[in-house]
Order: sequence, then structure tokens, then C-alpha cells
Amino acid sequence: MAKQQKLTAKQKSERIKAAQERERKAQEQRRRAEKTKRIFTVVICVILVLALGIPTMALMVMGGGS
Repeated sequence: MAKQQKLTAKQKSERIKAAQERERKAQEQRRRAEKTKRIFTVVICVILVLALGIPTMALMVMGGGS
């Protein structure tokens, strides 16, 4: 019986370790997704600023800035 209990305790500890590993991987994936979303937002903002700023500057230069 003692061997049966040890095996159960070992299985229990393995299951706990596996659950902790799954949680760590899920957290890492969430962090990665959040970072990717943040980078995407910054890139879109830069593109919009350039798309709106360059034509405005070109019109000012070509139009004489009056």
C-alpha cells in the first residue's frame, strides 16, 4: 500500500508541475500577443502620421506656403 501512495503522490506532483508549465506557457503567449499588438499599433500610427504629414508638407512647398 505504501508503494501505491508514493506513486499517487508522485503522479500528483507531476500533474502539478505540468499544470504550472501550461500556465507559464499561456502567460508567455499572452505577453507575446500583447507585445505584438503594441508594436502593430505603433507602426500603424507612424504610417498614418507619414501619410497625412508628407502630402501636407508637399502642398505647402509646392503652393509657396502662402
